[in-house]
Amino acid sequence: MAELYVKPGNKERGWNDPPQFSYGLQTQAGGPKRTPLTRRVAAPQDGSPRVPTSETSPRLPVMGPPSNVSRPPPLGSCPASIAEPTNFPVIESETLLEDVLKPLEQALEDCRGHTKKQVCDDISRRLALLQEQWAGGKLSRPVKKRMALLVQELSSHRWDAADDIHRSLMVDHVTEVSQWMVGVKRLIAEKRSLSSKEEANEEKSTATAEEKQTIPSI
Repeated sequence: MAELYVKPGNKERGWNDPPQFSYGLQTQAGGPKRTPLTRRVAAPQDGSPRVPTSETSPRLPVMGPPSNVSRPPPLGSCPASIAEPTNFPVIESETLLEDVLKPLEQALEDCRGHTKKQVCDDISRRLALLQEQWAGGKLSRPVKKRMALLVQELSSHRWDAADDIHRSLMVDHVTEVSQWMVGVKRLIAEKRSLSSKEEANEEKSTATAEEKQTIPSI
């Protein structure tokens, strides 16, 4: 704001005349000079263009969602690269009833004639319960799978392994197998005993044949 200076009273003017102001004292006081807004800045001597200060100052980046950032797929969708193929066959097939029941029935037929009839009839009745529950859908998949393994061990004469599977079924699935597993256990025991007798008879026959061959003829 410009400073005002009131001149001392003039003797030729009246006491009630307005005072006279002087606007030249500001320039005489040596105040700072301002460049007029209409004055143009001279170009630099080296020929390089002058960049306005507002253009050289760094600007903040405009915040917004990046265009190249991958977003997760919406729920319910699956990329084509990780989708499970549908043209491959299922590795684990369903265990069939005949694959389990036929070897058990064959083992029972082998025991007939060497085991008491009452025992064989009880085993046959238990196997009928197994067939009925299996066909009626009352047995779970783990029970079916273990029974298939048990039959394989029984057919291969691995009695201890068959007994282990029998015990695991009685512990883990007792409500499903309690009615007929007793007959399977008895069948394993009878088949094992019969196999031991057959092996003993074979060894005895082999030993007799060797003795006959060693006896010198007269």
